[in-house]
Amino acid sequence: MKFTLSWLKAHLATDASLDGIVDALTRIGLEVEGVHNPGEALAAFRVARILTAERHPQADKLQVLSVDAGDGPLQVVCGAPNARAGLVGVFGAPGTYVPGADITLKVAAIRGVESNGMMCSARELQIGEGHDGIIELPESAPVGQSFADYAGLTDPVIDVSITPNRQDCMGVRGIARDLAAAGLGTLKPIAEAYPDGILSNSSVTPATAGGQTRDGSEGAAASASLNSRLRGNDGVEDVTGKSDAPDVRTETSACPAFYAQSVTGVTNGSAPDWMARRLTAIGQKPISALVDITNYVMIDLGRPLHVYDRAKLSGGLVARPARAGEEVVALNGKRYTLAEGMTVIADDVAVHDIGGIMGGEQSGVSEGTTDVLIECAYFEPEAIARTGQALALTSDARQRFERGVDPAFLDTGLAIATRLVLAICGGTPSAITRAGEPPLGTRSYAYDPVRAETLGGLAVAPERQRAILESLGFTVSDDWQVTPPSWRRDIDGTADIVEEVIRIEGIDKVEPVPLPRIPGVARPTATAEQRLERRVRRAAAARGLDEAVTWSFIAEAQAAPFGGGAFTLANPISEELKVMRPTLLAGLLSAAERNLRRGATGVRLFELGRRYLADGEHPTLGIVLAGDRTARGWRGGKATAFDPYDAKAEALALLAAAGAPVDNLQVMTEAGPAWHPGQSGTLRLGPKTILARFGMLHPALLKAFDLDGAVAAVELYLDALPAKRGSGFMRAPYAPPALQPVRRDFAFLVPQGLAADTLTRAIRGADKATIAGARVFDLFARDGETSMAVEVILLPGEKSFTEPELKAIADRIVAAAAKQGATLRG
Repeated sequence: MKFTLSWLKAHLATDASLDGIVDALTRIGLEVEGVHNPGEALAAFRVARILTAERHPQADKLQVLSVDAGDGPLQVVCGAPNARAGLVGVFGAPGTYVPGADITLKVAAIRGVESNGMMCSARELQIGEGHDGIIELPESAPVGQSFADYAGLTDPVIDVSITPNRQDCMGVRGIARDLAAAGLGTLKPIAEAYPDGILSNSSVTPATAGGQTRDGSEGAAASASLNSRLRGNDGVEDVTGKSDAPDVRTETSACPAFYAQSVTGVTNGSAPDWMARRLTAIGQKPISALVDITNYVMIDLGRPLHVYDRAKLSGGLVARPARAGEEVVALNGKRYTLAEGMTVIADDVAVHDIGGIMGGEQSGVSEGTTDVLIECAYFEPEAIARTGQALALTSDARQRFERGVDPAFLDTGLAIATRLVLAICGGTPSAITRAGEPPLGTRSYAYDPVRAETLGGLAVAPERQRAILESLGFTVSDDWQVTPPSWRRDIDGTADIVEEVIRIEGIDKVEPVPLPRIPGVARPTATAEQRLERRVRRAAAARGLDEAVTWSFIAEAQAAPFGGGAFTLANPISEELKVMRPTLLAGLLSAAERNLRRGATGVRLFELGRRYLADGEHPTLGIVLAGDRTARGWRGGKATAFDPYDAKAEALALLAAAGAPVDNLQVMTEAGPAWHPGQSGTLRLGPKTILARFGMLHPALLKAFDLDGAVAAVELYLDALPAKRGSGFMRAPYAPPALQPVRRDFAFLVPQGLAADTLTRAIRGADKATIAGARVFDLFARDGETSMAVEVILLPGEKSFTEPELKAIADRIVAAAAKQGATLRG
């Protein structure tokens, strides 16, 4: 939610500084994401008039302009299609930096014609998306004046993050109301928030129809307390005419109230400067007076509206459920096929509006529009959210309707919009049509002021609490029956009332209190899975790996090399975050690519998280080793890259830390299509239970992630580890051998294709009582023969080995190796 400081002060009478306002917003729960002054980057740009425009002698699509920016004519070459004599726009002189184009202007020859600066588009100045032509200002714009000053762009823009429960703060007035309650000023009457007396006919007495009171104070929850809430002349009386009311109706519970009013004889020109400047400052491109009025009221008061060109309608309008297969071309230019039950606004012939989300292109207003119908409706939040998700369509209106707009603000919202149309565009209003009834159910809660201290931890005087609640629009009776205002859909019980009191009084005033400690030794609460993850995380960090936390969602293209994702999000944040990850390596590879592209020479990353497969979630540890393993140096020479043995070492070390029986693991191939054949493998406990995959990744996979060079990786499957029996927390006592181990080396001629792991496993099994370990320490190949040298570690028992015992053990080792096709070298 963006707004300018002056826009806020249109509703809030305050002397507070910008810093004071920003601090107060964050303190009361409206987190400020940023504050910027767009005028600082645009200080050098000036309002300029094009005096003459002639075709460029060497290019049909270029023009040679004579431009006056206050210091006399300058020659400028321009390619904008709308450049013409008499146009008033924005000029950048040589030496000016253009933020949208990331260039500094200089005198240059374009196709042989000298150009002294540039006439700019909205995108080039980063004040909008328009790039189909240069900015067009009113003819009355003062030539030579700073464009930032003229456009009001020196006004600081405040960007506030609004949580889903604060639908009332999706308008500038709601934010001003909160600040007034926090003591930063006084909330002005609505009529005073609009310039030129546009709403000057407002009255404290709300307009009535048929004897029923209609709220004119932003929507009061109960008509009985209406007059007490119209503090400061906030009511805006309806503007009614003598012509017939428009024909509108509602036929769906998703749109319980549909109000409308027509205005004939309008002139749809440009919005007034004060409105266009505020919209432009927050990134809203001014389109036309009629469209800008609806956008302004939506952002200013949190009340979305829509304006139809009556000449493009066939018959009356009805809010109804869509029929399966109906289509509409929305104002964004895209065609949407509607599902049965979605709420639409249609006439006798076609659908014109995806109700509460976006209007249709067919009935949109244009420069030639003379008769309009202004719609002000209430849509059920849940229905709007479902439709928006199904169509993957978002809009400012949807953001407000799905949070819940004020159901009692239909009359006043329509009255304000109509008054703005009449004041800016002229015309004659019709009578008002009110189809249906908005949900004005009153909620009331018995409240005890003591709850602020017992639940919120802060003692606040009862009268102070009453003042806070009333300043926020709540009604508080003498016996502390508290009624929330209609614009606070989120209030549901006394706990929410306490929250309102505490956040306005100041949550920083709540003193920290330690939780009481239960006598005795606390029982451990971590599960076996949590303890396992902690051990593995510490071990990975201790081995020099850097922990990464990546998205659980990845793009479909990233999931495809790993077999695709089992779960695809129906309403993803973006196409790049659409599939629940089937592997942790995708996110780690993307992180490695970013680090290497930014100059890192070596990357050692790990992540502990979940994979999402068809049978559920699987806790997994992923490792990616990319770039240089060791840096180049005067002793080591060239830098060395990671290899499959580095990946295997990491896998075995972390499996050992996890408590896996690493001595019993088998190394097997067939790691999968994502892995490099011949340079990867699996660690298994038995032929079917895969505990880890390791090795080099396939070059085709690396290409998909824009990675150059070889990359080693590991995936360790924590849920495949055998569960430990017992729940003891003590380690087994350390029992070093009483006697020194004995080492013996054996050299075997082995057949082609015999894995070293197969040979060492066979040797270890030759005498399990005495053989403590076996490892290959040398490999030699010549003339088609391969020799493996194996170091065997023997542990004596209560006495040292005798020579006959050692010979007997050696014979058993040779025999075990012979069963694998290996023979002892002579």
